Amino acid sequence: MEDSVPMGETQVTSHEGRSTADPSPIAARAASETAPAPTTPPASRKTGRLLARFRALRMPRRPRLWFEILLIAVSYWLYSLVRNAVPEQKAQALRNADWIWSAEKSMGLAFEETVNHAVNSVTWLIVSMNYYYATLHFVVTIGVLIWLFRRHPGRYAATRLVLFATTAVALLGYYLYPLAPPRLMNGANFIDTVLLHETWGSMASGNFKNMSNQYAAMPSMHIGWSLWCGLTIFALARAPWARILGLLYPTLTLVVIVATANHFWLDAVGGMACLAFGYGVSRVWYGSLPHRLPKWVPDRRGRLTALRAARLPRPASEPVPHPEKTPESSRSGA
Repeated sequence: MEDSVPMGETQVTSHEGRSTADPSPIAARAASETAPAPTTPPASRKTGRLLARFRALRMPRRPRLWFEILLIAVSYWLYSLVRNAVPEQKAQALRNADWIWSAEKSMGLAFEETVNHAVNSVTWLIVSMNYYYATLHFVVTIGVLIWLFRRHPGRYAATRLVLFATTAVALLGYYLYPLAPPRLMNGANFIDTVLLHETWGSMASGNFKNMSNQYAAMPSMHIGWSLWCGLTIFALARAPWARILGLLYPTLTLVVIVATANHFWLDAVGGMACLAFGYGVSRVWYGSLPHRLPKWVPDRRGRLTALRAARLPRPASEPVPHPEKTPESSRSGA
């Protein structure tokens, strides 16, 4: 049997006839309160701050309009500058085009020339495709970016990263594998539909051919960008008709790039591979595919201001604040 009796600063505990003096609980508590807190080494604090900053960079954040406009403008300028600065390497580009054409023939899938001649026989159709090729590549892509910015700000940065990474790796393809488009092949029977119908707007032939690298056909960014648009719309849009249009857009783009003799269908495969790389980069950086990230993110003051701007219902993840009761409201029964 043990008997413990507090005695000021110590307590005496009997254990089988022996007495030992231990600190009292009061003294032990006082000692623990006055003991200095463990200190973190400066190197560890610096490492912790760097890790916290790195994690903050990987978190979805609300985009800022002025920054996005500047970023897109500078990025496209750099893209055009680098793409057009790549050596054209005409002889190698023509040899690569011959190899691509032979490879497609060996697979029994060399249908580009047939499509090119068939569509060119319908003037209004091929002229429409020429304008499609020259304009929608930019118009639809910018439109999807604006839609993401306004309606899906939490997913905007991750989806934009997919587009940027896709375009960046395409530049590497232009440098490593110069390729002539079908319309510029020697000995082939392809029709340059822009030259034939004097269509405005193509940077690849006609009056603008000296402003763009003629031998940067692999990979096709018309496919890379249009498939990015289509997958983004299909994943995020609610209306069934919008999702269907999202899938039709890259499909129609494939028909257009083949009918106008601007690309082989294997160039489209290269564009798809670049897009897969872009999604991989975004997945690694943000830890999730873009459409799985939260739709809304708070602004710098921690409020979901985009909800009020768009006049949309508040998501379930954000509780509705209730005003605190004041003494006056309590007395009035409010």
